[in-house]
Amino acid sequence: MNYEPLNVSTDVTTTRTLLHETIPLTGTIVSGTYGTFPNENNIKNYAHGMFQSVYDYPYLSSSANHIFDITIGYDESSFASASAYAGGANPGIQNSKKINMYNQHAQVLLGYTSSTNTVEIFESDLNFADNSNQMKEVFIVNFSRLLTKDQLKKGSFSITLGTGSWADPFGSIGGATSGHTGSLILSDVSASATDAGTTNTRGGDYGVLFVTSGSGGTAIGNASTGSQAKGIVFYQAGIAIITASVFVNNSNDFYHNAAGTKYNVTAAYVSASITGSCDAIRRRIQNISFNNTTEINSTIYFCRVPSTKYNYSANPTYTTGSKIRVKNNAPDTPVSYITTVGLYSTSNELLAVAKLSEPLKKDNTNEITLRVRLDY
Repeated sequence: MNYEPLNVSTDVTTTRTLLHETIPLTGTIVSGTYGTFPNENNIKNYAHGMFQSVYDYPYLSSSANHIFDITIGYDESSFASASAYAGGANPGIQNSKKINMYNQHAQVLLGYTSSTNTVEIFESDLNFADNSNQMKEVFIVNFSRLLTKDQLKKGSFSITLGTGSWADPFGSIGGATSGHTGSLILSDVSASATDAGTTNTRGGDYGVLFVTSGSGGTAIGNASTGSQAKGIVFYQAGIAIITASVFVNNSNDFYHNAAGTKYNVTAAYVSASITGSCDAIRRRIQNISFNNTTEINSTIYFCRVPSTKYNYSANPTYTTGSKIRVKNNAPDTPVSYITTVGLYSTSNELLAVAKLSEPLKKDNTNEITLRVRLDY
């Protein structure tokens, strides 16, 4: 058998292709589609009570797909923690678990501080180590790999949150001074595919989630709605970290320490379980949308068939009675048909086989270059 060697510098090249798919997650799936709270069959709670899983169908169904996990947490230095809240008295429900959930995600995504053996604190800016715009009380949405594929597409993520009551999260409840109003859309508007508007960390690249629009006429906080940063999204990890203050628009929603100082923490983060808080947050999600990314890496081999080679076939049926079947007369030019390309190792071991869509006629008057692409 004859082999045609490949020149690595001229006959082999690589390429990368990014495929994107739009993923819309409506609030009817996230809350209320399958049953009425608390008997929602597509919401799975666990005995450990540290997070909640959301499925697109009742989770006991064989056709159910895992969409995301949701949990809450706060840093130990938060005024929601047992060590600081109300002077250390009356610690909140599942205090240690809420701290553990925060620390676990911060450790994996940001790592430890350079000066002390403590985890970095999430910040709603691109410099997570400058101790500004800290998010010490957050809720966390961890999307399944089934949806995110290799990563989220930068600049495509948005989440619409209701800032009203649990029962009526998207309606107008009071005015600017008496309660929550309408909804907010958070999106990574400053991020782009060129990595502009993102920061690289231990957990991959992340972009900032800004308040880009809302309804009801009440802004959240004192800044204009176009400039507020309320969270971050990690693209490779497929995790959104959103500050609890996104729901705060009223002094009655703040907790106070023993000295009476107000702090930006919603009541649920102290007085409710993680599962209860996840229910409250999940039922305020109106819509989540993003584009996922599938990265296809390819090696392309240019298999060149010279005019003077491969004009005969090694197939035993190519000849009959010591004569070539495709020749009618002795002076005729021999002809072969190429149907398959084999890629071999340096030890002549067959590694891959490529089939042509139709046979290619080959004789000594033509030369063929076959382009073979190996995707992985």
